[in-house]
Amino acid sequence: MWLVTAVVASALAGCTPEIDHRGYLPKPGVFNQIHAGMSKVEVEGNLGSPTTTASVNFAGDSYYYISSTTQQTAFFKPVETDRLVIAVRFDRQDRVSGVAQYGLQDGHVIDMNTRKSPVTGSEFSLLVELFKGVGDSTPTPGASAMKPTR
Repeated sequence: MWLVTAVVASALAGCTPEIDHRGYLPKPGVFNQIHAGMSKVEVEGNLGSPTTTASVNFAGDSYYYISSTTQQTAFFKPVETDRLVIAVRFDRQDRVSGVAQYGLQDGHVIDMNTRKSPVTGSEFSLLVELFKGVGDSTPTPGASAMKPTR
């Protein structure tokens, strides 16, 4: 009896999703303390070190505080269920000029390995590949022309 209970318990444990929080974990209400005119030192004092920064010096720097939540069930691929990106933008005098919040719905997937953006309508189907060259009157390179025999 205890063997059946152990098997059922382990099967149920394998189906329980594993939730993983990564990145910056903000304290509740901490972003409400950031307002225009604050210095970088004050922002870092309230929020801590940013996840990443962007130094453009064109219009000022930006601090980014990024967190994400993923969920994985058993052996399946992890799925990102939530993302929070807080962008704190500074002017040239290193004072806060704006704060923006972005979520998972604001992101776009970019394949950095191929460096190509998908273009709708450019995919080739199996039928296109099969019928490629049908009706083409030009001989294929390297093919010898057949001579009639008498």
